[in-house]
Amino acid sequence: MSRRDLITMDDAEVLALLDEERVMTCATLGPRGWPHLMPLWYVVRDGRLWAWTFAKSQKTKNLERDPRATLQVEAGRDVYQELRGVMFETETIIHRDVDLVTDLGLEIFGRYGGGQDASAYREMVKAQAAKRVGLEFVEQTRATWDHRKLGNVY
Repeated sequence: MSRRDLITMDDAEVLALLDEERVMTCATLGPRGWPHLMPLWYVVRDGRLWAWTFAKSQKTKNLERDPRATLQVEAGRDVYQELRGVMFETETIIHRDVDLVTDLGLEIFGRYGGGQDASAYREMVKAQAAKRVGLEFVEQTRATWDHRKLGNVY
């Protein structure tokens, strides 16, 4: 068995990581061909990552031109043996339906709203939804790593 095989995470471990962490980095191809990296809040729906962003953002323009995105969620901070994460290569579906985007925004704020009742931010999300798009990331491939599985042996 290779060292790579030893640190691979299974689906349940990936879902647990996605549930624990709060920010994913989204890489798209910018207008000059350079990677464009941005942090996004996200939710998992039926095993897929979803986010929302402004319709006029650079990220949206990049995805309109080329729907490929690479996403990364990672954890571990102080020492190498704590590092774990997942990287997804995805095709992105851009959703513009205001009701769908509103529901997505409410779900995102439900996850990140600090336990507030949804009514506290419902009107704000509804107003924002008209200016935003929903991003559905359809996984093509993934790479995972969990260095904790090595038991401090390298």
